[in-house]
Amino acid sequence: MITILRKHSRWLMIVIAILAMPFCLYFVRTDWMSALRSNTAAKLYGRDISTTEIERGARLLRLAGNLGMNEFINELLAQWRPQRAKTQSEAQREAEEEFAIDLMILQHEAEALGIRPTTAEIASVVTKMRAFRGDAGSFDIKRYNDIVQNALGPLGFTEAQIEELAGDQIRLDRVKELLSTGVTVSPAESKTNFEQLYSKFEVSVVRFKTSDVANEVKISDDEIAKYYEGAKEQLKSEEKRKVQFVALTLSEAEKKLTGKERIDALQKLSDKANDVAQALAEKNADFAAVAVKFQLSIKNTGDFTQAAPDPELKQDSQLVQAAFQLSNDEPTSEPIQGADGFYILHLVGISPARPLTLEEAKSKIIEALKARKERELVSIRAASVAHDLGEALKAGDTLAKAAQKLNLKLEKVPPFSLADELEPKASPPPDKVPDLPVIKNAVADLHSNEVTEPIPTSDGALIAVVEKRDPPDAALAAANRASLEQRILQGKRAMIFAEWLRERRRAAGVQPIVPS
Repeated sequence: MITILRKHSRWLMIVIAILAMPFCLYFVRTDWMSALRSNTAAKLYGRDISTTEIERGARLLRLAGNLGMNEFINELLAQWRPQRAKTQSEAQREAEEEFAIDLMILQHEAEALGIRPTTAEIASVVTKMRAFRGDAGSFDIKRYNDIVQNALGPLGFTEAQIEELAGDQIRLDRVKELLSTGVTVSPAESKTNFEQLYSKFEVSVVRFKTSDVANEVKISDDEIAKYYEGAKEQLKSEEKRKVQFVALTLSEAEKKLTGKERIDALQKLSDKANDVAQALAEKNADFAAVAVKFQLSIKNTGDFTQAAPDPELKQDSQLVQAAFQLSNDEPTSEPIQGADGFYILHLVGISPARPLTLEEAKSKIIEALKARKERELVSIRAASVAHDLGEALKAGDTLAKAAQKLNLKLEKVPPFSLADELEPKASPPPDKVPDLPVIKNAVADLHSNEVTEPIPTSDGALIAVVEKRDPPDAALAAANRASLEQRILQGKRAMIFAEWLRERRRAAGVQPIVPS
C-alpha cells in the first residue's frame, strides 16, 4: 500500500487539493472572497468600511438580542434616531448600521485605552448572559448548547462571536468606569429624588373629550378650499400594489405536529423554498414557469394598499410589508417564513400615488379640520377649568366644593407613587387607569391642592389635581435609598458614556453610510 501511495503521490495530492478547495471557499468567509464581494459602505478613522463589515455588525446586533443583551444594545444606540427610514424595516436597517459603526468605535477606543478582556473575564460574562440562565437563575449548559447548535448557524457565527460580544460588554463597562470616575450622588440629590419617587400621591382628574364638543364644530367651504391649497402636495391617493405568490406550507396533518417532527417538516419546506428562490434568481426566469416546474399553485391578489391589504395576504403582516418592498427592478421576494411555511411574492403591478382633486380630498380635509378644531376647543376649556380650579383651591375651598361650583366630574385615581414603575406588580392595572403614565409625570413636582396644565390624551385632554402628597416613611427610606442612589449613578454614567460616544464618533470621522 505504501508503495502504491508513493508511486501515485503526485496525482493524489492534486486530487486532494481540488477536493479541498470548495471546502475552503465555503467555510473561510471573511478573507479575500468577502473582499471581492464588498464595496465601501462608510469611512471610519480614515479607512473604508465594507458592506461585509456592516452586515457582520448587523448580525452581531441580532445575536446580542438573542442573548438578552438589551442594556448593552440600548447603551450603544442611546442617541440613535432614524434619519432616512420611512418604514419599520428601513429603521431596523439603519439601527443595524449604527450599531455596527458604534461597535467598531468602542473596540478601537478600548484598545487605545489599554482595555483587553481576559479569557476568564469573558467566560464570567458569558455565564451571566440572560439567554443562558436556567429557572433557578444560574448558568444552564443545556440552554447554552441549544443556542450554539440552533441559533448561531443561521447567522453565520460560532461560539467565538458569543465570546466576542462578551468582550465588548466588558469593554463598554470598563470605558464607563473610566469616564465616571469621581461621579457621585450628593445627599441632597438623593433626598430630593427619593422623596419624589416614593411620596404617596392621591390624585383626581377631570377629562375633556373631543366627542363632547364635536357638534359645536362647523367647517366652511372656504376653510376646506384654503386647506386644500396649502396641503395640495401632501394630499395624494394611496399607492396600490398587485402581486402573485406561491405558498409552501404544512398540510393540515403536519400543522398538528410538534417538536422535532414539526421542525423537520418545516426544514423540508425551507429547502424547497430555497430551491424555488434559486430558480427564480436565474436570468430571465419566469415566475409562472418556475411555479409549474415545482408543482406550486399561484395565488393572485387584487389591487391593495398597505392600510387595506388584500384578503389573500391578511394571514401574515410580513407579506404586505414585503409586497411594498418589491420594485420593477427586483420584482420577486426572498422566501418569507410564516407560522406554517414559506411564501414567495412576485410583483404584478404598481398603481402609484397621485394628487387628489378637491372633491376627492374633501372628506379627508373635513376630518382633519374637525379634529384640529375639536382639540383646540377642548384645550381652551381645559386651561380655563385648570385656572378656575386652582384659584378656588388657593382660596381655601375643598376639592369637592370647588368641583361642585365648577360643575366638574372628578375621576379618582388609586393612590400611587412614582416608584411603582420600578415594581410593576404594585401598579394599578393599566386598563383601570387610562393615561396613568402621563398623569404621574405631570404631578411629579406638584404638592397638595396644586393643579396641572392641560394634558393631551388620545381622545381629548385632562387636568390632574393633587389632593394629598404624603412623604415616604422612614422604613421605606432605609430599605430603598441605596438602590435608588445606584440607579441615579447608573443613569449619570449612561449619559456620560452617550456623550463620550458622540464625541468619539466625531473624532473618528464617521461619514454617512451609503443607503443599501
